[in-house]
Amino acid sequence: MSDIDEQHPHYSMVIEWSDEDQAYIVSIPEFPGDHTHGDTYEEAVKQGKDLIESLIMWTQQDGKPLPQPRLFAAR
Repeated sequence: MSDIDEQHPHYSMVIEWSDEDQAYIVSIPEFPGDHTHGDTYEEAVKQGKDLIESLIMWTQQDGKPLPQPRLFAAR
């Protein structure tokens, strides 16, 4: 799963440490309710990219439109 960066490079990942889980939890704001995790930050990033690719695939298979990427606006 490597073509995600070329096809849909602008989806967001929020990565937060969870003391309760002792892991980094990854959420994708454009796909609310979907999460993954990793024991290290690097693993969390990889899992997040994999999740985004899967969410894109599932959304397209269901014939639904992809959500618009959220954009960060610096003030």
